[in-house]
Amino acid sequence: MRALAIAATGMNAQQLNVEVIANNIANINTTGFKRARAEFTDLLYQTERLAGTPGRGGQEVVPEGAQIGLGVRTAAVRNLHLQGALTQTGNNLDFALNGRGWFQVSGANGETFYTRAGAFNKNASGQLVTGDGYLVQPTVTIPANSTQVAVNQAGQVTVTDGAGATQQVAQLTLATFVNDAGLEPLSGSLFRETPASGVATTGAAGENGLATIQQGYLENSNVDPVKEITELISAQRAYEMNSKVIQAADDMYSTVAKGIR
Repeated sequence: MRALAIAATGMNAQQLNVEVIANNIANINTTGFKRARAEFTDLLYQTERLAGTPGRGGQEVVPEGAQIGLGVRTAAVRNLHLQGALTQTGNNLDFALNGRGWFQVSGANGETFYTRAGAFNKNASGQLVTGDGYLVQPTVTIPANSTQVAVNQAGQVTVTDGAGATQQVAQLTLATFVNDAGLEPLSGSLFRETPASGVATTGAAGENGLATIQQGYLENSNVDPVKEITELISAQRAYEMNSKVIQAADDMYSTVAKGIR
């Protein structure tokens, strides 16, 4: 009886589904977080009778076959890169992206990572960094005598010194990918380029369809709590139904075992 194994794959699939939902809910207040969705596909089919083969009389072909599915497997866990709501913070080093694009940051080994979380700070050298100390690329250095930092929607960074003089010190550029879903998610709201995502294309904010930068704002996660709870209930019900299939199959085995004895 294949029902036990088939239902077991269903329970494993729904367990993974619940884990993905749990991670979404856990990051509901994580800046720049993108919710994920578990996607599944059916397993191989075991053929009992193949459609299109000659019938017993040899005159006509069989119009329908008999193929038994062997369950379900995980196809992907897709990150949904949809725009999150913007929240005003009043901090002039908080930047939010409104539209497509990624901030670029440099890791300890020089590798470039990508993020939508624009809660930046200054390090001891006045360079713009993430909360984990990754340098924003291109490098933005705020002079020590600056009294005000301004970033316009095009990513031009200007500072004002104590004498009231204003100068542009940097130009922020953003990166885009052909397939955002192909990026590899890392901890710290960072993503890494992969062969599936394609090579990053960079440009100034607001140009060629790139996002604009909103200073003093942060992008919230795109997790919808109502949707997540609804999907959690659905996954729970599906798990229970698969467990009932296993129980029913076990009862049938018991019936056969008693008959043999």
